[in-house]
Amino acid sequence: MLLEIHPDNPNSRHIAQVVDVLRKGGVIIFPTDTIYGIGCDVTNQKAFEKLCRIRGVKPQKANFSFLLNDLAHISEYTRPFDREVFKLLKATLPGPFTYILPASNMVPALFRNNRKTIGIRVPDNKIIRTLVAELGNPIVSASLRDDLDTIAEYLTDPADIEERFGNQVDLVIDGGYGQNTASTVIDCTGDAPVVIREGLGQIP
Repeated sequence: MLLEIHPDNPNSRHIAQVVDVLRKGGVIIFPTDTIYGIGCDVTNQKAFEKLCRIRGVKPQKANFSFLLNDLAHISEYTRPFDREVFKLLKATLPGPFTYILPASNMVPALFRNNRKTIGIRVPDNKIIRTLVAELGNPIVSASLRDDLDTIAEYLTDPADIEERFGNQVDLVIDGGYGQNTASTVIDCTGDAPVVIREGLGQIP
């Protein structure tokens, strides 16, 4: 199912419709401030297992991110980290960055990797942030890669996304064309932040 939602003024009825799908264990495809993502409610284990099957990874080895609507609840999912790191997050989020941070005990063990870390995203996209706020939980998310296309790594047209993935997920949100560059990934678990993937985000 392809559901069009205005990127600047999301219709509350449409948002409620998507939230209902998520609460029932659905997997959705959605726009971000970079590429389109695929994800589910972080509290729903069956939905997460379905997400892993779609992406072709084992749940214990999945390298997914948590999408938050702001930084207000970040301490619930991360262990304490350096004040300078928090300043960096404040300066760049919402924005096209993924931060690797130490995971707290609030993060289910299923979502932690062997280093007990978690990727945190606060996209500068009104649709996905409104969804997370209305859901009341983070959305666990992966980049929507097109493994069948040897030229383009990511699909940018929602109609193409629906054609390619619509039969695998419960809902595809059409929030306009996506980018073809992923987020910048910064590892903040060491002595100093380290960029481990150059993406759309530029460090100020």
